[in-house]
Amino acid sequence: MNSPADALDAITGDLADSVACGYVRGLDDEALVATVGAIERLGRRVDALRVAAAAEVGERSRKELGLAGLAAKKGCRNASELMQRLTCASGVSVERRLALGLQTRAQLSLTGIEFPARFPRVAEALGSGSLGADSATAIINGLLPVIDHAAIDDLASAERELVAAATGSGPESSVPCAADESRVQAQVWRTALDPDGLVPAEERALARRGFRFGSEHGGLVPVSGGLLPEIAGKFARLFDAYLAPKTAPVFVPEGDIAAGDVTGGDVTAGDVDDGHVASGHVGGRRAEVAVKDPRSFDQRRHDILASIIDAAARSGETPAVGGAAPTVLVSVRRDDLERRRGAGFIDGVPSPISMRAVEQFVCSGGTQTVELDAMGRIISLGSPQRCFTPRQRRAITLRDGGCLIPGCQIPAGWCEIHHVKPDAAGGETHTDNGVLLCWFHHRTIETSGWQVRMIRGAPQIKAPPWLDSGARWRPASRSRTSLTDAIARAPG
Repeated sequence: MNSPADALDAITGDLADSVACGYVRGLDDEALVATVGAIERLGRRVDALRVAAAAEVGERSRKELGLAGLAAKKGCRNASELMQRLTCASGVSVERRLALGLQTRAQLSLTGIEFPARFPRVAEALGSGSLGADSATAIINGLLPVIDHAAIDDLASAERELVAAATGSGPESSVPCAADESRVQAQVWRTALDPDGLVPAEERALARRGFRFGSEHGGLVPVSGGLLPEIAGKFARLFDAYLAPKTAPVFVPEGDIAAGDVTGGDVTAGDVDDGHVASGHVGGRRAEVAVKDPRSFDQRRHDILASIIDAAARSGETPAVGGAAPTVLVSVRRDDLERRRGAGFIDGVPSPISMRAVEQFVCSGGTQTVELDAMGRIISLGSPQRCFTPRQRRAITLRDGGCLIPGCQIPAGWCEIHHVKPDAAGGETHTDNGVLLCWFHHRTIETSGWQVRMIRGAPQIKAPPWLDSGARWRPASRSRTSLTDAIARAPG
């Protein structure tokens, strides 16, 4: 058989000559929409050829063929390595093609008799270009776990219905389902085909559950693993509770309401998708201040998780480490700390942290001086300093009620205590000098533009200029008791 490579290369050249990538920029809306669909139809045909070719390479590179296998003859360990070298595609893409090809390729017995593919309807739709590779993978991955348990006729019915829905050829709808919809539908079919399979599936998932730390790269430590669905659901709801646009009780002086300038900058109370709206009542009147949050939702989830971890570490139910509560040890040279230069080091983390991060640890967790001689011997061990006691924390929590930044929804139990006046400036570890800030607002208090001061032991806050051009100090508290008092004191 002659190789079709020359014909395919010719088609590639014709395509490049007739439709250049820059051509789509000049299309009107309708032409662009039609062109996207046409490109996808072409892509499906190409994907079907990719899968078929990968399946054939996989078949000719089977382990049992040994050195006679195609991959071995080409100096590769397996079909995946050979395909990666031939295509320059990623390992993930190649493995996906090989797996899809295995399930949609006709099977051969030891005697050479050909049997239909394990998923013949998916194979047919994939080959005709009516089903994309993503949708085919979604259907197969959904049904594959029950292929040995479900009745043959029931499995065939499920495959037929899923392919019809994905291609828009079913009687109920002529609109094709997206791959993500096919994935959900396949999971529903799997449950219907094998209702007793949920328990062993959960047991397997229980064995595979895990949470791992990767190696630091670019200032971040990647995490990976898998959560059980119920744990993921709890996390999702917890994140939703603190990410959803909500109102937080923040009081605005009556004069500001009358002047109509309670909203600063170009942010309005309706802009809640990228931030939150802080609101309150004064004298029976409602005022709203829109506070735009610069963080993405992923960043906010990270910061919520940081607050949860801090709260768990402070919990009295947390197991002790070496007879003491779990404590993160951060080492830094005293000269570097005083000059606010250099870096610090966290015990167990190989990469250094900035002096800004060190100062946050110092502010919320205190310090202990350890002096070493030139040989590295400990010659002096000071007592822990600048640590707020549990009694002080309870009092500050009662006064502040949560993170003092208007609109922030992080509760008091998850917050850190910030020294309003730093130790270097003579600030004391006293309730008159400590306020509650969440992890993120504590980390960015010096750069975000928010300012905090204490007036006779009561906190006041000033918004950044972009939010409040008047640069006014306002009393700050989320304590419901304090807010009730403020309402009671408000005129008329």
